[in-house]
Amino acid sequence: MNPVFAQGLLDVDFGLFFWVLITFLLFLFLLTKFAWKPILNALGEREKAIKESLEAAEKAKEDAMRISKENEKALKKAESISQKMRKEAIEEAEALRADRAEKAKVEAEKLLDQARSTIEQEKKKALLELRAEVSKMAIEAASRILDEEIDEKRNKKIVDRYIKELNQATADS
Repeated sequence: MNPVFAQGLLDVDFGLFFWVLITFLLFLFLLTKFAWKPILNALGEREKAIKESLEAAEKAKEDAMRISKENEKALKKAESISQKMRKEAIEEAEALRADRAEKAKVEAEKLLDQARSTIEQEKKKALLELRAEVSKMAIEAASRILDEEIDEKRNKKIVDRYIKELNQATADS
C-alpha cells in the first residue's frame, strides 16, 4: 500500500493544514480588501434603493388617496353647485313666468280700460251728434211749422234747454 493512502481520513497533516490556513487567510484578506466593501456598498445601495422605492410607492399611494378624496370632494361640490344652479334656474323661470303673466294681465286690463274709455267717448260723441242733429231737425220742423215766426237763436236755446232737461231726467233715472 501506498503510504499516502494508508493514512486515515481523520489523521491531520500539519503541512497541508498550514497551507490551507494560509490560503484561506490570504483569500479572506483579499476578499475584505477588494471585494467586501464594494459588495457591502452595493448591498447598501440596493437596500437604500428598495427602501426609497417603497417610500415612493407609499407616498404615491397616499397622494393617490388624497387626490381621490379631493376629486370626490370636488365632485360633491360640483354636484351641489349644479343642483343650486338648477334650483335657481327653475326659480328664475317661475319668477319670469309669473312676471310675464302679471304683465299680460295688466296689459289686458289696460286694453280693456282703453276700450271702455273709447267706447264711452264714442258714445258721448254719438249722443252729442245725435242731439245736434235732433235739435237741428226740431228747429227746422218748428221753423217750418211756425213759418219763421221765432228766430233761430231763440229756437236753439229752447231746444238746448229741452235736451238738458232730458239729460238730467236720464241721469236721475
